[in-house]
Amino acid sequence: MIDVTQDPKLSGASVLVTGATGSFGRRFVDALLRLPDGPARVVVFSRDELKQYEMSRLPGLEGDRRLRFFLGDVRDKDRLRRAFEGVDVVVHAAALKQVPAAEYNPFEFIKTNVLGAQNVVDCAMDTGVSRVVALSTDKAAAPVNLYGATKLCSDKLFVAANAIRGARDLRLSVVRYGNVLGSRGSVVPFFLQRRREGVLPITDLGMTRFNLTLDQAVRFVLNALATMRGGELFVPRLPSYRITDMAKAVAPECRVEIVGVRPGEKLHEEMITPADSFRTAELARHFVILPASPLWDEDQYLREQRGRLVQPGFHYESGTNTEWLTVEQLRELVHRHVPEAKAA
Repeated sequence: MIDVTQDPKLSGASVLVTGATGSFGRRFVDALLRLPDGPARVVVFSRDELKQYEMSRLPGLEGDRRLRFFLGDVRDKDRLRRAFEGVDVVVHAAALKQVPAAEYNPFEFIKTNVLGAQNVVDCAMDTGVSRVVALSTDKAAAPVNLYGATKLCSDKLFVAANAIRGARDLRLSVVRYGNVLGSRGSVVPFFLQRRREGVLPITDLGMTRFNLTLDQAVRFVLNALATMRGGELFVPRLPSYRITDMAKAVAPECRVEIVGVRPGEKLHEEMITPADSFRTAELARHFVILPASPLWDEDQYLREQRGRLVQPGFHYESGTNTEWLTVEQLRELVHRHVPEAKAA
C-alpha cells in the first residue's frame, strides 16, 4: 500500500486516469485500488487494447469489479467526453515523451500533448469533474526541446483553465517531476542493457539527475489531490545523483565512454527556474509554483501549509542540489525498484 500523508478524498469517487497503461498509470491505478477508503470506480483510459488486456490480468487487478477499461485517445474529444461521464477526478498521464521522436515528428507531439491537454480541460468543463491533476516534466522548465515545449504549453492550459471555470466546482493543477527510476527510456534500463557489452555510453561526466521512484511519484500525486486549490504547480523535493555514480552502481565492471550531449538534452534536470522564483513557495516536503494571477487567498494558504515564499532568483536543479545519493544508496534503490536489475 502507498502511504499518503494526507487523505486524497477519493472515498466512493469515480477516478479516470489517462495513459493508465504506462509505468506511472499502472502503479497509480494499483495504489487507488489499495487505498483503505478509496474510489468506487477507476477508469483506465488509453489507446492500446493489448496493454489494457495485459493490465487487466495483473495480480491485484484481475477481477476487480471497480475497474473499467475504456479504449480511446486524448486526441479524440468526442470519445474522451464519453469517458468523462460520471467521473469526479481525473489524473492526466497520457503523453508522447521521447525527445528524439518529438524532434522528428513535432506535430504528432503537439496533437497529443497540447491539443490532447485542451481536450481534457474542455471535457472537465463540460462534465461534473471536480479535480484534475496533470503530470508534467522537468523538461517543461525553460524547455530546450520540442517535447518540453509541448509540456510547458500543456501546463499553461491547465493552470489558465482555473480562471475561466466560472461557477463550476472544478480545480485543475499540475505535478512536475523528472525521470522516474527505472522507467521506460530512462538511464537504468539503458545501462543494464549495455552492461553485457562491457561499455556504458555517458553523455557528459558532469551530468546529474534527480532521483524519484515510481512509488514516490504516485504518493506525490495523491498528496497533490489532497491539498490542491487549483492553478498550482507542485514540485517534489528530491535528492540528486551523478550519472557517473549511477554507472558505478549499475555496472561497476564496465568501462565508461563519453559520447557527448545529445540534441535537446540538458546536463542537469531543472524543476524551478529563476523566473518562477517570484511565485514559488517552499513547503516542508515540496515546492509549489503559485498561479501567475492569484485565484485564492495565498497568505492563508501559506499559513495553513506552513510555507514561505522563496528568495527571488531561487533556482532548483539537480546540479546545485544540497542532497546527494551515494553509489551504495543508488545500488540499493536500483535493486529494490528496478525488476530488471534483480535478474541481471
